[in-house]
Amino acid sequence: MKTDNLLAASDGGNQALTGTLFLLIVALTVGITFWASRNNKTAADYYAGGRSFTGVQNGFAVAGDYMSAASFLGISGAIALSGYDGFLYSIGFLVAWLVALLLVAELLRNSGRFTMADQLAFRMRQRPVRTAAATSTVVVSIFYLLAQMVGAGALVALLLGVDSQTAKNLTIMGVGVLMIFYVVVGGMKGTTWVQIVKAILLMGGTILITVLVLAKFQFNISDMLGTAADKSGAGKAFLEPGLKYGVSTEAKIDFISLGLALVLGTAGLPHILIRFYTVPTARQARKSVLWAIGLIGAFYLMTLVLGFGAAALVTGDKKQDIVDSGGNLASPLLAEAVGGGSGSTGGAVLLALISAVAFATILAVVAGLTLTSASSVAHDLYANVWKRGKVTEKQEVKVAKIAAFIIGGIAIALSIPAQKLNIAFLVALAFAVAASANLPALLFNLFWKKFNTRGAVWSIYGGLISCVGLVIFSPVVSGSETAMITGADFSWFPLANPGIISIPLGFFFGWLGTVTAPDADAEARYVELDVRSMTGAGSEK
Repeated sequence: MKTDNLLAASDGGNQALTGTLFLLIVALTVGITFWASRNNKTAADYYAGGRSFTGVQNGFAVAGDYMSAASFLGISGAIALSGYDGFLYSIGFLVAWLVALLLVAELLRNSGRFTMADQLAFRMRQRPVRTAAATSTVVVSIFYLLAQMVGAGALVALLLGVDSQTAKNLTIMGVGVLMIFYVVVGGMKGTTWVQIVKAILLMGGTILITVLVLAKFQFNISDMLGTAADKSGAGKAFLEPGLKYGVSTEAKIDFISLGLALVLGTAGLPHILIRFYTVPTARQARKSVLWAIGLIGAFYLMTLVLGFGAAALVTGDKKQDIVDSGGNLASPLLAEAVGGGSGSTGGAVLLALISAVAFATILAVVAGLTLTSASSVAHDLYANVWKRGKVTEKQEVKVAKIAAFIIGGIAIALSIPAQKLNIAFLVALAFAVAASANLPALLFNLFWKKFNTRGAVWSIYGGLISCVGLVIFSPVVSGSETAMITGADFSWFPLANPGIISIPLGFFFGWLGTVTAPDADAEARYVELDVRSMTGAGSEK
């Protein structure tokens, strides 16, 4: 009895410690937001941070935006549960940056102003194209928001030692309130500085845990992998392709679909694209991507150690907790294990540190996503579609802040029933939508002279509707144990990721719309867009 009381007191002390560190991280991000908000005076300040960030600063911010909860929690969890096949997420996320660097970053920065739709609407009819682009932006952002907020619920429940569904739901609501605060108060300047600080914290925390894990095996990676395979229950198959994606022909096709979505999706993610507008020149845009690739590449290599380390070192009930969370708790529980285990001060400190850093990651990413969606609603729909450009900057920014409240509420409502899904998987769906709806229109507009308004609208809506429609009728939503809707089965599409079908459809509809309605005006303006995309001339007008 006396021992039980001591353990209870110890756990209470550790939870107080973890809670304190967690609140310090939140206080830091709130302070940064207030500090950065002092200089928000114009629409350019709110949407693009006044284009005042250097390539290095923006590279850290882009990396911060990209190294989301899906990367830190979802990928390490996927590796912990599926071994080699889980690491394929990392490969896709990293290779995707080559597409962004070579095809999109510099050209988009030169030919746009605030949003993706600015570039698309330059040589086309404003209203239909901006409406389609804004719709796609909001849908992609909400899918991505779901992933971050699901991760937040799992993290804080672990951090504070609560298991009730009500506590997780309240956490998701709290994240929603904080992200709205960041967007309304800080704008792009606030969210960018939060991203920079968060990227530094995340890299530092990941390096620390990586070193501690490798130290457990005397820095012998082969020993770590062997131990992980032995304790996984799958033996050598844990280290070989096929454990998850090789069990059937359907699973192999699903993996190809996933790979297409990951590799092509990055160049169409609105919250990544909008970051290219925060730098003053195309050269700084290229520099941003190069710095981001370096940071992200190093990070994804370390997810190998996090995932296989969790499989090797997390045991007993804690290992079951990883399974029950869909892999989302692998990194925090690994931090606890290398710090001394459950109940130890070292374990509590590292658990708190990694959980708090992951939570800061979530807060920063959801702020960037919400800002992107709100900017598109205000700048594209309100200012250019509904008001036809007859609106002041002050009115436009006000509408963006109102839109942030609405989008935040939608994200909260959808996140609560999505808590059983792996967050890396949820992000893969966002990538599929981005690759299906946004990328075809962007590439056609940049490189095809005959591309026109109907082609852009058909490409965006065709890719968007086919992708979201296939997801609705897939095992993700119904008909499986981990589906969002239990007790129902209306799934007729067998794949979890629809990219292999919806991405080609996005390109096909763009081509079909263009050839069925030739537009001489759009074709004539291509030369001007081409010069602008190569030189940046007139991009801020």
